[in-house]
Amino acid sequence: MRFDVITLFPEVIEKTASMGVVGRAISSDKIQLKTWNPRDFTEDVHRRVDDRPFGGGPGMVMKIEPLRKTIQSAVEFVKESTKVIYLSPQGRRLDQQGVNYLSQFSRLVLLAGRYEGIDERLLDDYIDEEWSIGDFVLSGGELPALVLMDAVARTLPGVLGHECSANEDSFIAGLLDHPHYTRPDVFDGVAVPDVLLTGDHKKIATWREKQALGKTWQKRPDLLEKIELSKHQQSLLDEYIQEQNNLKS
Repeated sequence: MRFDVITLFPEVIEKTASMGVVGRAISSDKIQLKTWNPRDFTEDVHRRVDDRPFGGGPGMVMKIEPLRKTIQSAVEFVKESTKVIYLSPQGRRLDQQGVNYLSQFSRLVLLAGRYEGIDERLLDDYIDEEWSIGDFVLSGGELPALVLMDAVARTLPGVLGHECSANEDSFIAGLLDHPHYTRPDVFDGVAVPDVLLTGDHKKIATWREKQALGKTWQKRPDLLEKIELSKHQQSLLDEYIQEQNNLKS
């Protein structure tokens, strides 16, 4: 998969993306990354990419001319179908379903805005979709672009160290992840659950499923409202709730 990121701070994208899962994916050519700086597409000596908003008001707006040229150059650089995305608080909220949808494309052009945003005419004519990582405001779209890249990268074949890792992450089945433990088996007097030491993979799988259901019920009950539990899952959740009630009594 290929990411082209349009940003005034290419070093932020390049440096961060060079580390961890995404960095390894880039090194192994499972992901291609290129940054594009709109300042390289300006025509004035000051390389200006912003101007005052019509109608007055605080802040500046990114100019349409250099951004349009940057988008066009990025799209035309590789002759294949692409999706142009603007990272914006006004966009669709990014969740695992959205990540899975975006991972189906072979190429994404990500526009990381700055200042008060971009000229609306650019949105109408050159942006395919808007995506947001939450209902809050950041100084720019670089962090959302990195978040999107990381989330999408994890779903791609061969990117993670274990082929089952992505399938067991939180939200994949609409639930939070089950608890994880590693050595030592006793720490500060607290032991790892006995079932994880049995070697019985069927019992372990059942325990993990119950814990995932229970943790979701405790921490994100809104997620349970979005999925239809099977009779088996409902039974496990009922057991978990009863166990928690017994602990409190």
